[in-house]
Amino acid sequence: MTDPATVAIHYHRPGRGTEIYRQRVLAREEDAIVTLQRRTPLAAPMQVDGATILEPGSPVIWFTFPGRWHDIGLFALADGTPTGTYVNILTPVEFIGPDAWRTTDLFLDIWIPHGGQARLLDEDELAAAEAAGLIAGEVAERAREEAGRLLGGGEESLADCPSLTRELESAQQRRLQSAL
Repeated sequence: MTDPATVAIHYHRPGRGTEIYRQRVLAREEDAIVTLQRRTPLAAPMQVDGATILEPGSPVIWFTFPGRWHDIGLFALADGTPTGTYVNILTPVEFIGPDAWRTTDLFLDIWIPHGGQARLLDEDELAAAEAAGLIAGEVAERAREEAGRLLGGGEESLADCPSLTRELESAQQRRLQSAL
């Protein structure tokens, strides 16, 4: 059994297998779980439009919303400098124990750079996965709907991204300072 202050996240990527990430639980509410990945296990920096958004060893604070088709990560460089907000489109988490859950990545992501506008990423990856039969058509469509809903300006959208990003980044800095 793992430490009750940690969670084991079984993260499945169709066509690439399942990885288990162990993260520290910072807060647990009925509608959200906040976790800290102290050091991201990347082999190389992650980039969008040539800008590094996440480095090997970078801390990330994740907001997971049970029942929702996305989670949100507050990305930073390895030195803790915030770079922006990353939204993963994925299947709702399935709890497989009090300190573990599993989910499947649905390829689409939304990137909101520090002070910038939201941008949809990896539409080509979702289309390729669907064409290869790695993701069923109805699941791919649900992923597209979720991304559209988040980008669309409705009640639960990311329409106010710059102010949302500033608020989350302020919270991230406070949490990182207290957690590290």
